[in-house]
Amino acid sequence: MHHHSPAVSRRTVIGTVGATAAAVALTPLASAAAAPSSGTAPAAGPRITEVPQTRARSATGAAATAVRTAFPIGYVGVSWTGSQRGAEIRLHGTDGNPGAWRRLVTGCAAGPDGVATDPARTATALIAAAGATGYDLRLPDGATDVRSAAIDTRQGPVRRVAVAATAPGTFGGIEYLTRAAWGADESKRFKNGTENTPTAFYPLQTLTVHHSAGVNADPDPAATVRAIYDYHAITLDWGDIGYHFLIDEAGRIYEGRYSGTDPLPAHDSTGKLVTAFHSAGYNSGNLGICLLGTLTGRLATEAARQSLTALLAELSRRHNLAPEADLTYVNPINGVTKAVKTISGHRDWLATDCPGAKMYDALPALRTDVARIVSETG
Repeated sequence: MHHHSPAVSRRTVIGTVGATAAAVALTPLASAAAAPSSGTAPAAGPRITEVPQTRARSATGAAATAVRTAFPIGYVGVSWTGSQRGAEIRLHGTDGNPGAWRRLVTGCAAGPDGVATDPARTATALIAAAGATGYDLRLPDGATDVRSAAIDTRQGPVRRVAVAATAPGTFGGIEYLTRAAWGADESKRFKNGTENTPTAFYPLQTLTVHHSAGVNADPDPAATVRAIYDYHAITLDWGDIGYHFLIDEAGRIYEGRYSGTDPLPAHDSTGKLVTAFHSAGYNSGNLGICLLGTLTGRLATEAARQSLTALLAELSRRHNLAPEADLTYVNPINGVTKAVKTISGHRDWLATDCPGAKMYDALPALRTDVARIVSETG
């Protein structure tokens, strides 16, 4: 029997999303604008907050399989071309000694549209490293294009960020953490002074659910979002985070792919969807939402599911989508087609376990709940 959550209005403010600074462990410093001496209330200016600067050490080829760092490693990102099975990693502790070898579980088949690589042969993995001082990799025979990165998003030097005084943002009445609020370093979208992957916008056709295949009970999900961003933008060279939205276990929603300076997340000012990188070959017009954690043997938390349901309902209403319908997706770039549901799982597009067996099995009930909300709220 599928689990149905109580109906959640699309206008519901997601329960545990509190003040932005507290939600993402940023420290308010001071208002960026001082009040005028006349006593007149000023227009709300941005708040200046502090966030740890991301530190990373990247390597390629043979050097990528044996990395040591001078900073504690929070996450290790790896990619290679070849078999996705048979890889192993061992982490080095603070004493410098290596731990046991363990299986390296690969993640989603994703990436930009139009690249020459086969997503079924491109292996990627991002794992928590718990403050390790280094790592070693064993990759499958014949692996090529090997890249790895040691990433720290929690203990680096302080970086000051301006966050809108009205943060968190709202989307159809649903609160979300803006890119600034979770600490996105916008310079990572640029390479050699130009935007690595310029934004492009197309009408939204379909909605895809993912899981991050990362840790459950994450103690610092905003740091994990920053690590995913660095891994996608820099290590994988996509130029930005691959998803449009991410949702943590507490139900907090994070803005993903950059879409411009207007206040509408994931869209341009006309309502078209920015192209992201969550489903290689099928990205344009396809909105991706990632649930943080691994949902292979467990369901999403109730808070995460409620946020996902509300967000999908708002997107369906806004774009006149029928949540339980079948449709034929047409890539507006090259005309490639795919028969999918309005709300699908990543494995409906490509050969991947994503969004995890438990989450995938829960999609029919999710579609029903989303359709009920859309029907009730118009």
